[in-house]
Amino acid sequence: MKRRELIGAAGLGLAALGLSACKQEEQQAPASAGKPEQQRFEWKMVTAWPKNFPALGTGAQRFADIVTRMSGGRLSIKVFAGGELVPPMEVFDAVSRGTAEIGHGAAYYWKGKVAAATFFTTVPFGLSAQEMNAWLHKGGGQALWDEAYAPFGVKPFACGNSGMQMGGWFNKRIDKVEDLAGLKIRMPGLGGEVLAKLGATPVIMPGSEIFTALQTGAIDATEWIGPYNDLAFGLHKAASYYYAPGWQEPQAVLELLINQTALNQLPDDLAAIVVEAARSCNADMLDDFTFNNAQALQSLKTEGVEFAQFPDEVIKALRTASEEVLDDFAAQSDLGSRIWASMKAFRAQASELSALTEQQLYNWR
Repeated sequence: MKRRELIGAAGLGLAALGLSACKQEEQQAPASAGKPEQQRFEWKMVTAWPKNFPALGTGAQRFADIVTRMSGGRLSIKVFAGGELVPPMEVFDAVSRGTAEIGHGAAYYWKGKVAAATFFTTVPFGLSAQEMNAWLHKGGGQALWDEAYAPFGVKPFACGNSGMQMGGWFNKRIDKVEDLAGLKIRMPGLGGEVLAKLGATPVIMPGSEIFTALQTGAIDATEWIGPYNDLAFGLHKAASYYYAPGWQEPQAVLELLINQTALNQLPDDLAAIVVEAARSCNADMLDDFTFNNAQALQSLKTEGVEFAQFPDEVIKALRTASEEVLDDFAAQSDLGSRIWASMKAFRAQASELSALTEQQLYNWR
């Protein structure tokens, strides 16, 4: 073959190879080629809890981790413990003003700013955890919660529950109603107002300060949550008696607070992930408490903790005072009246059912 013919053939061959390669690249190009890159969001979460505190702190972190994984990293959330970015009691304000896009705490901590908020954590002698979830998700409770927070640009979700709590740690016995008079006790929410009605002095402080206050005598008693968290705080080393039951908190919702403007900026799929992650973590935290409270109770027994129960006379007085406090508190606003009416109506229905079902089971066991 002549040199000119050889070069021509080689050129044709290279051209063919080039066309083939281009065709393969077109076939192998990802379907997203030419489309704009999906937007990524980085959020800050402030919490009312110590870092990695069992169930509460770890529950907030679990939510952040789930959202990051489910979104493929398109929405990542960095968690700040109480005091790292804002003080524990300022979580609501931080989310409202946009210092952080998201927060995790308990609604009754912001009672001074949103009076009706306290209904959405717990009320004395109120709903159980199962009943509270049903009222929020099926009985109109969520719509009322949204209404309470809307003026502050905050959207709330249930994101955890403690289940039935304990009555608290005391450095003196409570044998009669008069023993409550003058008692300095850490108890937030309406439970504290009930005790005040019976002569006690309620004190509000974050969990991180409880042990020292109890040990030094700054307070005479405290409620916190239950065996799991109380053991972690070492409260059994600072008080003589562990009382049951938790009349003041038959359950406690832990809430997720989201800045409404930030939530509105999310595409639909990421917003859906946030909602479903909250539902998942709401159930998981209750599982966590139920299992670990049972384990921790055994540990407290081996530590020699003295368990006690409130006498019937004391419980009766607490229940009467609770209904009076709740009725008076609800009457302060139209929204409060509607929330309490809705919750109380469902409590009556649920009580009738539980008397035939769960209550019998507990009696049999």
